[in-house]
Amino acid sequence: MSAGKRLSLRMDVPVIILLIHLTHTEIRALLASRLEVDARCPLGQFPCGNISECLPQALQCNGHKDCPNGADEQHCGDNIGWADLIGKTLQDANDVDKYFLNECFLQEYPQICDCLQTDVKCVKANLQDVPLLSPNVTSLSLRSNEIRVLSDFVFSEYSSLEKLFLQNNSLQFISKHAFSGLHSLKKLFLNENLISSLSPGVFRDLHQLVWLMLDHNPLSSLSQDTFIGLQSLMYLSMVGTSLQQLPHPSFCQHMPALDWLDLEGNQIQTLDYSILKTCRRLEVLLLMDNQIRRIHENTFQSLWRLTELNLSSNRIRELPKNTFKSISKSLLKLDISHNPLLRIHPSHFSHLTHLQSLALEGIEIPDVQTKMFLPMKNLSHIYFKTFQYCSNAPHVRSCKPNTDGISSFEDLLANMVLRVSVWVMAFITCFGNLFVIGMRSLIRAENNLHAACIKVLCCADCLMGVYLFFIGVFDMKFRGQYNRNALLWMESVECRTIGFLAMLSSEVSVLLLTYLTLEKFLVIVFPFSNLRPGKRQTVVVLASIWLLGFIIAAVPLMNEDVFGNYYGRNGVCFPLHSDRQEKPTAKGYSTGIFLGLNLVAFLVIALAYSSMFYSIYKTGINATDMRSRLHTDVAVANRFFFIVFSDALCWIPIFLVKILSLLEVEIPGTISSWIVIFILPINSALNPILYTLTTSFFREQVEVLLCRWQRRHISKKGRKSLTSSTIFMETPRPPCYQPPAYLQQLSLRPGRDFPAAL
Repeated sequence: MSAGKRLSLRMDVPVIILLIHLTHTEIRALLASRLEVDARCPLGQFPCGNISECLPQALQCNGHKDCPNGADEQHCGDNIGWADLIGKTLQDANDVDKYFLNECFLQEYPQICDCLQTDVKCVKANLQDVPLLSPNVTSLSLRSNEIRVLSDFVFSEYSSLEKLFLQNNSLQFISKHAFSGLHSLKKLFLNENLISSLSPGVFRDLHQLVWLMLDHNPLSSLSQDTFIGLQSLMYLSMVGTSLQQLPHPSFCQHMPALDWLDLEGNQIQTLDYSILKTCRRLEVLLLMDNQIRRIHENTFQSLWRLTELNLSSNRIRELPKNTFKSISKSLLKLDISHNPLLRIHPSHFSHLTHLQSLALEGIEIPDVQTKMFLPMKNLSHIYFKTFQYCSNAPHVRSCKPNTDGISSFEDLLANMVLRVSVWVMAFITCFGNLFVIGMRSLIRAENNLHAACIKVLCCADCLMGVYLFFIGVFDMKFRGQYNRNALLWMESVECRTIGFLAMLSSEVSVLLLTYLTLEKFLVIVFPFSNLRPGKRQTVVVLASIWLLGFIIAAVPLMNEDVFGNYYGRNGVCFPLHSDRQEKPTAKGYSTGIFLGLNLVAFLVIALAYSSMFYSIYKTGINATDMRSRLHTDVAVANRFFFIVFSDALCWIPIFLVKILSLLEVEIPGTISSWIVIFILPINSALNPILYTLTTSFFREQVEVLLCRWQRRHISKKGRKSLTSSTIFMETPRPPCYQPPAYLQQLSLRPGRDFPAAL
């Protein structure tokens, strides 16, 4: 859980005592002085402090000061007003510490330990037993030692002891009377040990104990009488103790003053009214990261003072409608995030009129409605699974998340870099491929079938540019108000259509590159074979590739019940990243495409080019002209390297993102946006360069065209000079382009297709 959402519980006792003595009414009074909402601001906007200027919800607490006085970035922490109180208390404590004298008031203490007045610290001193000390010791720290056992009456002489720190030892056994005589103890740390059980009545003499830490011990169960004697206990932390159930009939029977209960990271499966019925003073109940499957309607009926309830990361699938009704007048902070809830009913929150923080992260709300959240007039912080839900809570000042890395609260593309880049990549992709199609149509082709394949490849790559252009257009259309249109956009026909185009372009391009690679492979590795596709075979292959690409892209659109909204999982309408809410069929289908078909195609291309280079290298060994051989090897190696490298640059990041998403590794949306805008179109943008513009044959033909144009230009000038004068002079013709010797050799058989392969 983020620090901004949960108050750190590792603080000094005086601070905790101060906080837990504040009632929920007093806390609300403190916050009311901060959350002054100017009625003159329209719904969805909030005032800049005392200034009449209003700012929209998206600009509140976004890390940038948009108000002239910076009020939009003040009081953004979600800690129900406790942060300032803690800071002030700690500051006061530090001021008091300045006046402490650096002097020890104990007559007896180990030399290996440090003593300050009546406080003793024996940290990392390799102690195996509790040392002998003067009876007037008030604070004893035995952290990070090797103490395994606490025997009976080991602390009985230290009746003035108020703080005892025993964390991070190797404690396995605590005798029933180990803490006898500690009538003044207020703070006891037993966390990070190996305690598997506690004897009933082990804390019997700790009548003044306020804070008990039992974190990270293998305590799988507790006796009903374990906490006898703890009448003053206010704070109990049992984080990560492997606790499977709480003792019945009532957990708080012997702790009537318990105010703060932290049971995070255990294995608790059941929670009902009988367990908590005597915890009437409880104000904070933290049950996150357990295995609770069901909450009964009257579970919290007796907790009429409860201000914070955290049920996140459990296995709750259903919540009764009136679950929180009995605590509606006191509850200020509620977290039910990351539960597999099947439905959020509008009446779940209708009674929580005093609630100020609500966390619903990781929960899909298919029928989300504004009326779900409007009754919570005092709500200042709300957390959703996706930022698109924020439009249903316009009266809440801070709504998170405000972006998924691709889109933001206001814009389809979250930042200026993406907005500019999508147009640049679209222009490069479309212009480059259209240019190649035009040039390939003008110049004489050495191999007409190969040229036709290149032009078809350019058509497929051009679709990727069209997809990027549409993303840019809709980004401009929704600029500044995307959140209002986000859900409609992702469900729209337009989003699915451009997602279909992107998938069609990507898969046809992959299949065509694989086919072109195999064609070159046959020409170079088996130059004397007759394994050459003819015109009819080439047309059939190209038609089949387009048909297969169309089917791959269209199948997810045929049955929404099976695939869900396959292309509308994000603002850019491309199904790259899998999440927990994605339907299994859709997840399996996209995995088969990206990690099946595309991965196999990439491996085929990489192996084929490696084999081609090896074949050319072997052929060059017999060449008599070593300089020519060197030129050939370097040119071919460079060309093949850049072809494979561009494919790897495009596909490997996609493979990695897909694998990580299947492993349920959290992937920032920013990475997905960079992949869709920059990585995915790389092949479409570079293919015209790699397969046409940088080939020796294309350069030669361009030189010939330029030479012919230059000849015609000089010839026209010669005719003009002939008519203006009676003297006839033959106009010299400039020499045209001649390929280097090593390219002339490569142009010879085997194969006349070889320059096209390079």
